Amino acid sequence: MGGQPEVPAPRRRADARRNYGRLLSEARRTFAEQGTDAPLEEVARRAGVGIGTLYRHFPNREALMSAVFADAVSDLLERSGALRESPEPCTALVTWLRALITHASEYRGLSRSLMTACHDSTSALARCSDPIHAAGAALLERAQEAGAVRQEVSITDLMQLTNAIALAAEETPCEPDLADRLLRLTLRGLKGA
Repeated sequence: MGGQPEVPAPRRRADARRNYGRLLSEARRTFAEQGTDAPLEEVARRAGVGIGTLYRHFPNREALMSAVFADAVSDLLERSGALRESPEPCTALVTWLRALITHASEYRGLSRSLMTACHDSTSALARCSDPIHAAGAALLERAQEAGAVRQEVSITDLMQLTNAIALAAEETPCEPDLADRLLRLTLRGLKGA
């Protein structure tokens, strides 16, 4: 088993691509409806494949979640690149933190999973969180250099805070402005003394 994986025949590759696409599509829909803890068997059933096919493409839940959120991560990374050019580093950081909270709030359970991935470099979700950390660190550094954020604040602190805010908002759907209110409170504590 130590060699290269067998390359499937062209017809199977097309089937495998279709299965992969259907699994991703149905995972997005299922996670949006039921949260990220939805049964993977449900995702496979909706995609019209067996659970073994799902696991051949995605060895665990985190790998599937990572693939589902890849587009959102790309958008966040692109946005951070544009915000690095902003003449107002603190405003750029706040704008990006709001985008992070929005992303983490898209699927019930995502913020909790992202909080865990923050401390588990072996998680497939680390593929999502590592580049986001790097992008956020660049924005944070600019805001710190401008004197708008305390020097002792780390990007890990900010990531945990944004995920906690998203989780609090998820648990309190009757308060639609909770996330923004908590972010404003948090930002007051981050400003340089």
